[in-house]
Amino acid sequence: MFGTLALCIFPLCMSLAAISDLLTMTIPNRISLALAIAFLVLAPAFGLPFTQIGMHLAAASVVFAVCFALFALNIMGGGDAKLLAAAALWFGFNLSLVMFLIYVAFIGGIITLLIVWLRSQAGIISAIGLPMPNSLTVAKKIPYGIAIAVGGILAFSSSPILIAMTEGVL
Repeated sequence: MFGTLALCIFPLCMSLAAISDLLTMTIPNRISLALAIAFLVLAPAFGLPFTQIGMHLAAASVVFAVCFALFALNIMGGGDAKLLAAAALWFGFNLSLVMFLIYVAFIGGIITLLIVWLRSQAGIISAIGLPMPNSLTVAKKIPYGIAIAVGGILAFSSSPILIAMTEGVL
């Protein structure tokens, strides 16, 4: 029961972040905080060694530093930066982090192209009367939290903590 509940935390938080970013163009800090706290509680509970947990913290720190620089240059939103770093905490310094970042970049590119196309068709969409969130038709920024969430969910199966959970390292 505990393992199943723990298994749902990461995808649930990522889904909430994507929905929030789509509808409001913001990702609440509590979602990133919940991801970080959940990892810090679950990692030792599922038997990840403290050295490996330290590497996960280092990976999240590096991702946050890069994202903070992109935020400072007004390239990335603050919520996106925090969500990406909190998600990186679950992957650590290994191939799963690379897979996660590749998924995010690829899906982000597709979403960006789709939103740019939707915005070019905003007049038609409005005339037809299709309900669309302002983040897709009017806003100047891209709700990149969607790409982070989808990329995280796709890469989650290769995360060390999920592997530890499913192998029963308790």
